[in-house]
Amino acid sequence: MPMDGITRRKFLGGTAAVGLGVLAHPAFGGRVFGANDRVVMGIIGAGGMGRGHMDNFKDQGVDWAAVSDAYGVHLDAGLEIAGPRAKGYTDHRSVLDRKDIDAVLIATPEHWHHNHLVDAVRAGKDAYCEKPLAWSIEQGADMVAEVRKTDRVVQVGMQRRSSPILQECKALIDQGTLGEINLVRAEWYWNVNIRLRSVLQNKLDWERFVGPAPKQPFDPYRFRFWRYFWDFSGGNMTDQGTHLIDVIQWLTNTPGPTAAQCSGAVYKLQPAETPDTFCAIFEYPRFTCTWTLTYTNAFQNGWGIVFQGQKGTLELCEQGYRLYQEPWVGSRWVRPDPVKEKLPGGVTQTVPHIKNFLECLRTRQQPNATIEVGHQAVRSLHLANIAYHKKTRAVLGEDGKTVTG
Repeated sequence: MPMDGITRRKFLGGTAAVGLGVLAHPAFGGRVFGANDRVVMGIIGAGGMGRGHMDNFKDQGVDWAAVSDAYGVHLDAGLEIAGPRAKGYTDHRSVLDRKDIDAVLIATPEHWHHNHLVDAVRAGKDAYCEKPLAWSIEQGADMVAEVRKTDRVVQVGMQRRSSPILQECKALIDQGTLGEINLVRAEWYWNVNIRLRSVLQNKLDWERFVGPAPKQPFDPYRFRFWRYFWDFSGGNMTDQGTHLIDVIQWLTNTPGPTAAQCSGAVYKLQPAETPDTFCAIFEYPRFTCTWTLTYTNAFQNGWGIVFQGQKGTLELCEQGYRLYQEPWVGSRWVRPDPVKEKLPGGVTQTVPHIKNFLECLRTRQQPNATIEVGHQAVRSLHLANIAYHKKTRAVLGEDGKTVTG
């Protein structure tokens, strides 16, 4: 299918220099929403994640008018959520051609995000695009440029940006509670197994699924577990790392690292290509950051981030946060009482992020996770993947696109 001349090796134009303020675009042609107007949306990519989002958007009053997917099973399941008046398509451009659709949810594999988002904003649609934003640094830079040629609202699905708990943590760090931060540790530990479910090939348009990736024969593992194959994904480095590295860069007011190193391997989840266990090191101007993941062991079961400053330590996880005074009084096995603690649970709930996006459709303000921060977050992880592949220290150029090492 046509790709508008853009492939993973060839990109049109450069990165536009843009700010994060409200854009007053003379060509604004979108519908102006009243307080009681219902937003009409279409979804591109109705897999499990996409359908979960559909339910959440529907709970916020969104009308689903169109569903697009290359796999008929997912398409039918999405239409069931959308309702009897919705229409289904295999080609995403059929969704974008509809004048009654205000915005789209893009929940396809990340190798498709560039084409789907660029096509969406060129068609005049606002978009909620799942993370990671882009398959490569070059794609991300091009997506920023293309979005900023328009007046479209684009929210990247990094829902921690809309978490009240993490916004509170941001304020604590901005107030200087931790002092100068010199070490940050991001971790994610799960014990995962690959269990192949059947794929109904007669309902799958495999060529459309592969899309801009290199042509290849049908492989049920690559379809079901696309996140574990380089043609379609940056692996868990970018998939889970985008969430955590974004929080780190947001809370420390840092756009990204200057260099990265990485080591890892596939120890368990064959036939995966992307490592199920790795450790990356990022060099930031004032601190060092480590990002460690394994899907072979569930110690502490989940994600966590620890900010270690000269005045204190902030520990984050799905339950909330704990703040410890420096120096630490105790040992590894005996924790001191935190000076502050909030553990409400549900830190990564998606609904606040969806509400923020829908509100921005009405106000035309910029959302919490703009296209720029989505690009900055995944760019850092792409840098680590480049270091992993080249077995070297990868250095990001001053232009934010070139990598040496």
